[in-house]
Formats: sequence, C-alpha cells, structure tokens
Amino acid sequence: MHVTKAARRYANALLELAKERDEIEDILEDINFIKNTLDDSNELVLFLQSPIVKFDEKQNVLNELFGDEVQELTRKFLELLTRKNRGNLLHQVTEGFLKLYNKHAGIIEVEVSVATELDDSQRKALHEQLEKKTSKKVDLIIHIDESLKGGMAVRIDDTVIDGTIKHKLQELEEQLLATAAE
Repeated sequence: MHVTKAARRYANALLELAKERDEIEDILEDINFIKNTLDDSNELVLFLQSPIVKFDEKQNVLNELFGDEVQELTRKFLELLTRKNRGNLLHQVTEGFLKLYNKHAGIIEVEVSVATELDDSQRKALHEQLEKKTSKKVDLIIHIDESLKGGMAVRIDDTVIDGTIKHKLQELEEQLLATAAE
C-alpha cells in the first residue's frame, strides 16, 4: 500500500509521541490491532474514506470499535484524525507507523518468493541466515509462486536476488537467442 506524505507525517508524530511517553510497544500493539481490523473490513475502510460521512459519525464508530481496546494516546490520536477530517488516512497511517517502527527497531522487511511451501525448519534456517547476512532483525514474508519452478527470489528493499529456476531458464533463453542472432 502506498503511504502518502500526510499519512507518513501523522505516523511519525504518533511514533515520536509514543517514544516520548515510553509507550512505544503498547502503541505498536494498538496499531497492529487497528491495521488488522482495517485489513479484515473493507466496509470500514470505505466508511472512513467516504466524504459524505460526517467526522462525528466516524469518531463514534472508531470509539465503538477501538475505544476500550487501545491506549489513551491511540484513542486521542484517532480523535485527532477524525477531527482534522483525516479518517480516510487511517489505514495508510497504520502502514506508515509500522514501517517507521521497524526502522526505529532495526527491523528490515525481507520478501522471499518460493515455488513450494517451506517447512518450519526451512523457514527457521532461512530466517537465521538472513539475519546473519544482514546483521539486522528480519521480518520475513514468504510468498508461494509455483511458476518459479524451484529456488527462491529474495527482495530486501530495492535489491532482488533471483535464484529461481524460472529466472535461470530466462537467462539461458536470452543467451541462446543472442548467440543465434550472431
């Protein structure tokens, strides 16, 4: 999901407040809860994005859903977003907050694409190797893509290491075509 500049600013402000108040882990838990709720409810996301719905109605719904479940700081933050008519940014703010938190905590997101499901021991070994190679904590996200045929592709930020059979076959095909053209 693309995080707008405005959403990133709100996320950064919340993270800084959480750090100042030494509540960062509690706020992280709240943000994960809110993000999971939004991920599971497209209707709620559309409701918050609707320009027709008044901010006090959005405020009431957010209070009903999260009021007793989140920290006071998170509750006041939700009130601020709706009062400023920025409830439509909530989903992006949660994404932005998690990215900023990961940066703050020295955690990098690594996406791995494989052709078949990895068992627990393979996941653990891969996770350990990635943490060792990057010297950082790794948030490992594994995607299954049967078209890869075998091997794996690893993406860390903008760097992709493609060791899939599909990629090797494409390289071989390009070499053969280049040789045939000569």
